[in-house]
Amino acid sequence: MANLAVTRIQREFKEVMGAKGQGNEEEFKVKLEFNNETCTSLKGEIDGPPDTPYEGGVYKLDIEIPDTYPFTPPKVKFVTKIWHPNISSVTGAICLDILKDQWAAAMTLRTVLLSLQALMATPEPNDPQDAVVANQYNSDINAYRKTAMHWARVYAGAPPRTEEDECTRKKSQLMDMGFSENQVLVALSTCGWDVERSIEMLFGGNI
Repeated sequence: MANLAVTRIQREFKEVMGAKGQGNEEEFKVKLEFNNETCTSLKGEIDGPPDTPYEGGVYKLDIEIPDTYPFTPPKVKFVTKIWHPNISSVTGAICLDILKDQWAAAMTLRTVLLSLQALMATPEPNDPQDAVVANQYNSDINAYRKTAMHWARVYAGAPPRTEEDECTRKKSQLMDMGFSENQVLVALSTCGWDVERSIEMLFGGNI
């Protein structure tokens, strides 16, 4: 990796971690950790923003730094599964303009982490990464919120909330039929928590 990229990443790492020790709460507890000694790979961690279905969850990110950084953006994806129109529920790929054509060399990893938290708080379903989630968001916002809350509990460690108690009950009902938690969760989430449609999907081998 070019010296410029290494120097920038080391400085940005200190910027993110240094802010945590100064009582700065605007990041909602963002974190960074190096995966290797060459500074090309990092682990990111962000808290789900307050007053969203993701609140209380902790979301892990995989961050790869190209040799041409900061003139090209880092490659970022969610490791923690999340139900969000602009993030793939399967691969964790992200649809965010600053990670593509709107990147500027003055931006930093802190910018990226805060922008991802902002994206979690304000989804853009008309420019989706995950069409299934976006369709649910546009057609049944309550089902979307309930699904996102349940995924936050299952995958991101968020506390249980009354709104998604029904999800747990329906999930247990289908798991008792011999399907795995992941299969059941995908089916129910995709079908808006309609048990009959989810059963058809499961037995149809579409997962």
